[in-house]
Amino acid sequence: MTHPWHDIAVDPSTIGDALPVVIEIPAGSKNKYELEKVSGILKLDRVLYSSVHYPANYGFIPRSYCDDGDPLDVLVLGQEAVHPLTIVYVRPIGVMHMRDQGKADDKVLAVAANDPAFNHILELEHAPPHTMLEIRRFFLDYKVLEEKEVVVDPFEGRAKALTVIKQALADYWTMRSK
Repeated sequence: MTHPWHDIAVDPSTIGDALPVVIEIPAGSKNKYELEKVSGILKLDRVLYSSVHYPANYGFIPRSYCDDGDPLDVLVLGQEAVHPLTIVYVRPIGVMHMRDQGKADDKVLAVAANDPAFNHILELEHAPPHTMLEIRRFFLDYKVLEEKEVVVDPFEGRAKALTVIKQALADYWTMRSK
């Protein structure tokens, strides 16, 4: 069985235009699925407490590692909800820095490279403004009823997203060698 975090290769030369992302949560879901790190199977972590739903497909970059001990998170803009454990090739356009209960938890924003309604978007400033507001509001609200603190900073552009991705890919190999 292929492990979605460890067994899917990421070609560093294509991260700007064809970055593989494994979807955990389809757009529109209230279910918070999370990769069970040992088995590679998705588990239902919780159903969101607040009256919100994921505003975009949500997943992670294989062979990446972040300060929170998880792979780097990605929000993928596209026309349709994508089934969990599907690989979607994306173009990163931005990154949102946030802190979830005091821990850094960056979120890359990307567009599905094979979705004709979104694949023309090359930079953060070309993303639908209202969608960007919805994404930010979602992360401000989604843990309120759990009484957990989340701090959300404004999105930064494509160049910063690529820097964050490169660091997370390098940190994966550092983590694996320990």
